[in-house]
Amino acid sequence: MSTDRLCLMIGAGYVARATAPLLAKRGIRCAGTTRSNADEVHAAGIEPLAWSAEDGLTDPMRAALGEATHLLISAAPEPHGDRVLTALGPDIAALMPRLQWAGYLSTTGVYGDRDGDWVAEDSPVIPRQPRSVLRLAAERAWQAALPDIRIFRLAGIYGPGRSALDQLRVGRARRIVKPGHVFSRIHVDDIAAALALSIDHPHADGVFNLADDEPAPNADVVAFAAELLAMAPPPEEDFETAEMSAMLRGFYAESRRVRNLKAKRELGWTPRFPTYKEGLTALL
Repeated sequence: MSTDRLCLMIGAGYVARATAPLLAKRGIRCAGTTRSNADEVHAAGIEPLAWSAEDGLTDPMRAALGEATHLLISAAPEPHGDRVLTALGPDIAALMPRLQWAGYLSTTGVYGDRDGDWVAEDSPVIPRQPRSVLRLAAERAWQAALPDIRIFRLAGIYGPGRSALDQLRVGRARRIVKPGHVFSRIHVDDIAAALALSIDHPHADGVFNLADDEPAPNADVVAFAAELLAMAPPPEEDFETAEMSAMLRGFYAESRRVRNLKAKRELGWTPRFPTYKEGLTALL
């Protein structure tokens, strides 16, 4: 298998580190930008590249862009825009003559509140939360710079070290109850599998929702995790009277169910963890 393919990961974070081993099996080596966790990035099979948007278009970054055949962007935008795209300049395509595939990790938050209704890729985008407004603007900016880029709208991510099991173990889990509130989630390994399959299917493009098959109230997820750990679940808290941060209250302000049929149909993707029950059981 050819080893001259390189995936440049701008933001070698949680999803990128889960994806790298799958790309290695396809003969694609990975390099990822990082500032603080080079050892963790290297352990995931990613060559650390010390870079942030504040550095601008450095010589090492220019060289990495010129070598890259694949590009994965997970760095979050900031209030004044996507600093990564600004740092690389308006003609990023010219910097990447070997580019075959590009993907941008966004959020299903761009659909806004749907009062529990289903959304698909062709649903109107009406973000309410400031971070979702920024993500939608970043989606459009990257699409303008790289028209063939794939946009992956991710549901709530969980996985090793980041799940209701971990929250329960450290005493931070809460069961906040808001009647009718549901949200979709996805295991990080299922995201990684979808990204790898997207590379395998270069003609499948556009926007893809990545979510599991069973949207559910967060209180149910916490209760199931407590059952797995043989722990008493935390007490239920009424949403109207519970004390919470602005970010947490913003989470409960929106309710939607996310369809994943396009990824299944066009990428041949089947979630290994179709519901939170399989995902949490495997994590345990």
